Amino acid sequence: MRIYLARWVCLDVESNLRRLVAEAAAAATSGAELVVFPESFLHGYTRQVDPIRVRAAFATVSAAAPATAFVFGSFTEGRRNRMTVWRGGRELASYDKVHLFPPHNEHLLWDPGERYVAVELDGHVLGLLNCNDLRFPEQARALRLRARADVLIGVAWWPWRRDHVWRVLLQARAIENAAWVVGCCVAASEHPGEFFAGAGNHVFDPLGEPVRTPDDHLYELDPERARAVIVNPLTAAVPIDEVAVFGATGGGPGRA
Repeated sequence: MRIYLARWVCLDVESNLRRLVAEAAAAATSGAELVVFPESFLHGYTRQVDPIRVRAAFATVSAAAPATAFVFGSFTEGRRNRMTVWRGGRELASYDKVHLFPPHNEHLLWDPGERYVAVELDGHVLGLLNCNDLRFPEQARALRLRARADVLIGVAWWPWRRDHVWRVLLQARAIENAAWVVGCCVAASEHPGEFFAGAGNHVFDPLGEPVRTPDDHLYELDPERARAVIVNPLTAAVPIDEVAVFGATGGGPGRA
């Protein structure tokens, strides 16, 4: 699979909508089978845009490149931070961010999602993750074991000063799940009142090795790299429900 990751500078909504059309066309022309845009890339935290208009833009962009699938990082709809996947002018899947980020008061903007989501696409299963979701490995593990996701797609509005955290979490999710992990983060926001320097884009193979890009946009997921997996959780994971907690004074364990 050839994946294109946007390096997105968030401006005002009208500029963002115009750039969406141009960048989606350029990504499709490059031969990308999957194009990923970051979290809240059209409006950031502070700008407003009608969800109906956003959906119309996504439908138009994806219809213009029917051979290419698009993960549109997220937009605000119905008090949810909503990722959507589109192809050929049609929405294939939507996922509402489950783990909101308390330091940014995201709970005042959105309600948390209530389910994990994966989508089947051209012989792959894509598991969807949004920013702070990466801090909760049980979500990635559920997508791997229960949905059989072999590619985890993470989008983010993550600061450059903590790029090392973003990068390590992406890499850890790849290693522990023996899955491809793709991270697409907003590069910057240049909107007045919301200046922001974003973290980098990163792709890791199922061994946790970084996938290099020739042009800072395109990444090739070579299936040969997946065949070298040492421990496969699909076959090696042991389901355990009980946790025993022993007291310092002895006696039998309690249960958690």
